[in-house]
Amino acid sequence: MDLISTFICMTKDLGIHNNLFGGILLAHIDEAGASLATQVCDTPMMVTLKMEEVIFKKPVKVGNLIKIYGDVFNIGNTSITIKIEARKHNVYTGVEKIVCSTKITFVRIDEDGDSVPISERVKKKFGFS
Repeated sequence: MDLISTFICMTKDLGIHNNLFGGILLAHIDEAGASLATQVCDTPMMVTLKMEEVIFKKPVKVGNLIKIYGDVFNIGNTSITIKIEARKHNVYTGVEKIVCSTKITFVRIDEDGDSVPISERVKKKFGFS
């Protein structure tokens, strides 16, 4: 998996238990996945279709560095599925622990919001033709 995004957990991102609020992390994951999907598909015209189950395995505290990794899982006619892993990174030891993982499907759209095919060139580049 390739590193696609990094952020620091800040006080404004905390929930009532002083851990990173799950919705904040989901937003970061969605944004990171979308950036990878747009890069891979050579277009900014991508929208989130679905996010698979997410299980939060580790708490994230203020000051923790969060690294989001992603990989192309599948490319269909109009959609791409990205496998995502969020890890908290200990800056002192370099150890990373998985916070959560999921798959997100994005759809390529036109100006009217209708789905359009992903180019054959993109599919071939990633072995999905």
